[in-house]
Amino acid sequence: MCAVSGLRLMAVHAHPDDEASKGAATMAKYAAEGHEVMVVTLTGGERGDILNPAMDLPGIKERMVEVRREEMAKAAVALGVQHRWLGYIDSGLPEGDPLPPLPEGCFALVPLEESTGKLVEVVREFRPHVMITYDERGGYPHPDHIRCHEVSMAAFEAAGDPDRYPEAGDPWTVSKIYYTHGFIRDRMVLFSEEFEKHGQESPFAEWLSKWDPSRGDLMGRVTTQVTSGEYFAQRDEALRAHATQIDPNGMFFAVPMDWQQRLWPTDEFELARTRVKTAIPETDLFAGIVDDQPGGDAS
Repeated sequence: MCAVSGLRLMAVHAHPDDEASKGAATMAKYAAEGHEVMVVTLTGGERGDILNPAMDLPGIKERMVEVRREEMAKAAVALGVQHRWLGYIDSGLPEGDPLPPLPEGCFALVPLEESTGKLVEVVREFRPHVMITYDERGGYPHPDHIRCHEVSMAAFEAAGDPDRYPEAGDPWTVSKIYYTHGFIRDRMVLFSEEFEKHGQESPFAEWLSKWDPSRGDLMGRVTTQVTSGEYFAQRDEALRAHATQIDPNGMFFAVPMDWQQRLWPTDEFELARTRVKTAIPETDLFAGIVDDQPGGDAS
């Protein structure tokens, strides 16, 4: 059993737009139910490419910092969540063989102790009961996503320790931390089969044909599925808010809404660490949290 309102959820993401494609409907659901939800974006996404052809306009690339801040503000309103920037510079996605060095001053090169301290300060101020981040692979091997995992896990451990970062505020012990798993192969297969039933070509056929088995079975790692189909429209509104990054004619919007809500109306998470008792599988990120105390007992 868990409290029905007044709990706090913090989602830690690498770039603006990540929050809209990973667990967004769940955040909108909890916010609508009266919980406090905060997205912390670690970098400004300055090195992101313009992925929506309609936004490849004169002057956009030159003011990418401001544009991505404006987009993030619109996305936060769409989801009904609070938002904080941690203030680091996007590392970019290195390409080539061998890979080029990361740019000087970027987030992935900041000492872990430093970036952890900045996140601890936000955690102690907001006092979340639950945190969301990426798994050890970052969801995909972007240096900022991997660093996001490292910083989030370090802050989860440090925030409740009065001997760590004493200048960052009063200690707060986070009860649970989850990995978000958004790109589930089983989900894509199910949607592909539905397209075939309707005599249509699946937009995921090429993606599935290139699936790397070494990525493993993510559904085998999922511990928690939150029913959030009612909030998929808000998720899509948040995605569209990131107009430089999200093509409204792209894969994110390929599956009809009614199919999504009927066939796969959940967001998927993996319980990485918990300080409260809970039973797996879960349907609620706050399962086991019964009061407003850090690390509170479960019942």
